[in-house]
Parts: sequence; structure tokens; C-alpha cells
Amino acid sequence: MTTPAHVAIIMDGNGRWAKARGLPRVAGHRAGVEALRRTVRAAADLGISWLTVYAFSSENWSRPKSEVTDLMGLLKIFIRRDLAELHNSGVRVQIIGDRATLQPDIRSLLEEAETLTSGNDALTLVIAFNYGGRDEIARAARRLAEAVKRGDISSEQITPELFAEELDTSGIPDPDLVIRTSGEIRLSNFLPWQSAYSELIFQPCYWPDFTREHLSEALREYTGRERRFGGLAARDVAS
Repeated sequence: MTTPAHVAIIMDGNGRWAKARGLPRVAGHRAGVEALRRTVRAAADLGISWLTVYAFSSENWSRPKSEVTDLMGLLKIFIRRDLAELHNSGVRVQIIGDRATLQPDIRSLLEEAETLTSGNDALTLVIAFNYGGRDEIARAARRLAEAVKRGDISSEQITPELFAEELDTSGIPDPDLVIRTSGEIRLSNFLPWQSAYSELIFQPCYWPDFTREHLSEALREYTGRERRFGGLAARDVAS
């Protein structure tokens, strides 16, 4: 099995990393941003074409207001500080998640990142922001139901392929490999439709400690697996 074309990462453990060091949670989130910078560079070097990161879930709004404010501030800093470097490195940025409820300044920043980098093709960085897998599926189902109600399509025309076109990830290949840090062993509502046949790797390190070697280790483990997609023979779909 070759290098996966698409790697998705649940960046977990910022808060516990900070707590273990007697630091405030925001310090863990800042260190997590540094880990993201390292990982984007490493992914491009290692031949990964698509990198999706779980930056902020639709459930994260329930966290303390001060922490949410800190996370929004870090997002603004990341885009303003790193967007030019990402663009110059040929990285294309795409955003998935529900934008309708975002504050206008956050929404405009995300759209700016997408617009500026839309022509790049070295690596696509997909940022899952205000994202929840069940919410994504429900929004897609509503759109299809409305299309049926209008008479644009019949219910019999709804297939998995058509449904996938209504998801936030339309046009994005399903992840070959999903990595979660911090030792937790669950997907936490991250890409439940898209990861149906993904390989899953759970690493014990907290996200701020994630390095190029951790990514390389996950890729080595991935290459040792066989992907059958429900069949008997292994299939290699990575490019």
C-alpha cells in the first residue's frame, strides 16, 4: 500500500497537555497551533495530497465562553499570520462545516483563505470548523428533501453518490487514514460518512507533542495494512 492521498487528523489533547504542565488551557491551544504548522509542512514533504484537520466542532460552543473566545482568537491569528506562507507554499485551503451561524468576521476570514489559495495544488488543507458529522448529514438530507419537494428529483434517484454530493466534502476524496491523538479511541462525530472505509490509527501523544515522526510512524503502519472495502481482495486506492 502506498502513501495515503488523504489523511485526516483529530487534533486532541491540548487541554490535558496544558494541565500536565500547570498551564492554562489556552497555552495548550497555542501549542496545538504550532503542531498544526509542523504537520502541514510534514504532510507536504511526505507526499500527502489532502490533509483534513478537526479544528473546531459544532459541539465545542458548549465550552466555557472564555475558552471559545481564545479559540476564535487563535483562528484569526493563524489565518492572518500563516495564510501568506501557506499560499506561497502552494497550499490550498478549504473549509467544511456550517458557516450560517458563524460571526461575519470569522466567516469572512475563512472565505478569504479559500479565495486567496483556490488556485494552489501542492497540498489541500481542509479545515473542519464548526463541523459536526451528524449535523452535516442532516443538512444534506434537508437539501435533498427540499429538492424532492420541488420536483427537481425523485426519492428513487437518491443514491449514496448523490447524497455525498450534498455533503460539505463534495469534491474531496474520502480519507484513506484517520489519526487521533491523545489516546482516545473514538471518532467524536468527525467525518462519519466519509470515514466508512478509512484506516484508523490512535496515537497516545497529546496533539501539541505531535511531530513529523508521529506522522511518519502512522504512515508506516498504514502501509502495512490491507484495505478490502468489504471485499475479499485488498485494494490500493491511494495516488
